[in-house]
Amino acid sequence: MDFVQNMKVKAASMQKKLVLPEGTEPRTVKAARILVDENLAASVTLIGRQSEIDAIAAGEGVDLTGIEIVNPELSPNRDRYAQSYYEMVHAREEAKKAKGGAVLEPVTPEKAGMEITGALRWGAMMVHLGDADASVAGAENTTGDVLRAGLAIIGMVPGLKTASSCFVMTGLDPAWGYNGSLIFSDCAVVPDPTAEQLADIAQSAALSCREFLGCDPVAALLSFSTKGSAKHDNVAKVQKAVEILKSRNPGFLFDGELQADAALVPSVTDKKAPGSPVRGNVNTLVFPDLGSGNIGYKLVQRLGNAGAFGPFLQGFAKPISDLSRGASVEDIVATAAVTLARAK
Repeated sequence: MDFVQNMKVKAASMQKKLVLPEGTEPRTVKAARILVDENLAASVTLIGRQSEIDAIAAGEGVDLTGIEIVNPELSPNRDRYAQSYYEMVHAREEAKKAKGGAVLEPVTPEKAGMEITGALRWGAMMVHLGDADASVAGAENTTGDVLRAGLAIIGMVPGLKTASSCFVMTGLDPAWGYNGSLIFSDCAVVPDPTAEQLADIAQSAALSCREFLGCDPVAALLSFSTKGSAKHDNVAKVQKAVEILKSRNPGFLFDGELQADAALVPSVTDKKAPGSPVRGNVNTLVFPDLGSGNIGYKLVQRLGNAGAFGPFLQGFAKPISDLSRGASVEDIVATAAVTLARAK
């Protein structure tokens, strides 16, 4: 069973509630139909005006039976959502002012009431308040828009401040990772993370490893240096991230800074990093920057003929996912299944 099929089976067994904020996007409407037909969720909600969604569905030949439609402008939840949104934004503004910061355009209840009707914010609020368990968007919105809505309303896992992403790499030789599967992170969100952000990314990747691979994470923080073999600011950043992780006592095995071969090949580990606690067991690779992460996963995908599933957002308090704007209907269904499978 491949990764996506495994996630579909898990999602179907869990029966969680999904919201698709881009309810007037044709691929999303088609995906909603498939998700309902395959019984991958307890409910699937499209956000948008009923007349617009009806027109899209008719044009695409999609039956909307069993799919819920919510128009935020007319929803009986509008006041409740607006009040929750106002309270969280106002609290952040007050905290900022308490630290000496300036708030240029303070939120008002009226402004909150207008902003919350935006589809991405509405979907995020559904997840935050438990009216949905997971949200998937990005077929017509930018990654930045999806991230901003998630950060503003859903927030991060307690103790973390950095939203990031991971790829699930599958189909490799079983000697690598966990039965031939590894987590690669971050490959899509943070271009040049600080040491603190890199520590956050490692913790999020470890959680993704547990959720996606179903095993205890063993992480390597990668670099072009192993244990001080080179001196450079980029090396020092990874070294500092490792020290930050140690101070947090995150509950999983990790080591760094390590070159890729020192992380993955036991004989090389013994030479370059003797005594490393991750020797021969690494299943989670944490890249020092977006360039190396993105290049790394594409090389393994193409040259190693590996499956590359993602990017999946990580670090959020509740599951949300971003799509490529070139995503196919099948991509949306697969991402939704993966996201639903992460819901608690």
